Amino acid sequence: MSASIPELPGGFNPEYLTSLLHHHGCLPAESAVIALDRSTIGDGTGMMAEIAMLHLRYEGDQGEAPSSLIAKFASQNPTNREIAIAYNLYERETRFLAELDPLTTIRTPITYVSIREDDRFLILMEDLTAYDVGSQVVGATLRQSELAIDELVKLHAPFWDKVSDIDWVPHIFDSYHADNMVNLAAIGVDGLTEKFKDYLTPVYLEHQSAFLAAIPTLQAGMDQAPVTLCHGDYRMENLLYGHSPEQDAVAVIDWQGPLRARGMNDVALFLGQSTQTDVRRAHERALVQRYVDGLKAAGIEGLTMDDAWEEYRFSLLYNWVYVTVVAGTLDVSNATAFAWMAQMVARQSAATEDLDLFSLLPR
Repeated sequence: MSASIPELPGGFNPEYLTSLLHHHGCLPAESAVIALDRSTIGDGTGMMAEIAMLHLRYEGDQGEAPSSLIAKFASQNPTNREIAIAYNLYERETRFLAELDPLTTIRTPITYVSIREDDRFLILMEDLTAYDVGSQVVGATLRQSELAIDELVKLHAPFWDKVSDIDWVPHIFDSYHADNMVNLAAIGVDGLTEKFKDYLTPVYLEHQSAFLAAIPTLQAGMDQAPVTLCHGDYRMENLLYGHSPEQDAVAVIDWQGPLRARGMNDVALFLGQSTQTDVRRAHERALVQRYVDGLKAAGIEGLTMDDAWEEYRFSLLYNWVYVTVVAGTLDVSNATAFAWMAQMVARQSAATEDLDLFSLLPR
């Protein structure tokens, strides 16, 4: 099989897919893909990659090769692709699936093919389109938030204070990831303010400059032991919810941004930017307690609710970096992309005022 990944999606054809599936042991050598139908899915919800549905027809015994696949490959948007390369997102996702996913019990799609070459990558994975895709526009209900917390425990517990040898996963502080976040936040702040001014509050604008100056200090706080493996982009569009008995309750996708950081980084990102604001206000202490209890049940000791709550507030404050970079620098010409980013900004703004987050800025 040629190692070269063609330009996609145009490069999807029966010959190439036959070669891939043969090479990765999914399709018997005497069989072949003879036809395929391709359609784009997830338009506007995934910014750094393209996602397509492939329906395949085979000649001969198809073995373990499925009749439908989800294909994920490099973004065709030059701006978004450049950012993805700067953050090593394609390497991080393909390596997570190959090396780290087997060490967790978190539900992810079955991976059939995961390859990378220069600025291109291709993942062929299980078709979970029968699941309900989480909507950041609608926001997470209480039950969806509980399920999200439970999956984070499955990811964080196996790596709790055990990440020193995963050197290809960047730390949230003192790394290329950290430097990129600082630089892109400085670039994105004007775009955020201009494009999403209707979703920002005066208290944010008052503290904007002080926050930007404090980012390295906040990153250092987010990297204090115990550190674990974080998803890094834990939001509604990256969770798939089951709705029938044969399905799992939830599956987690999009592993482009794993980080070594405090586990609360993921918790705060989800509750502060994906959970419906009224749900967060009514239940956030119980949801943080659920995370603490889940870790304890998994054998992780030492995290008290009082400490977890302060970590949660600190992490919520830091996650203004995520808002600024995503909403301020990425292409929002797609209406779906703008809609979920707007809700992200609005929920982050509400959490900031509700919990007086800017009082945590270093003086």
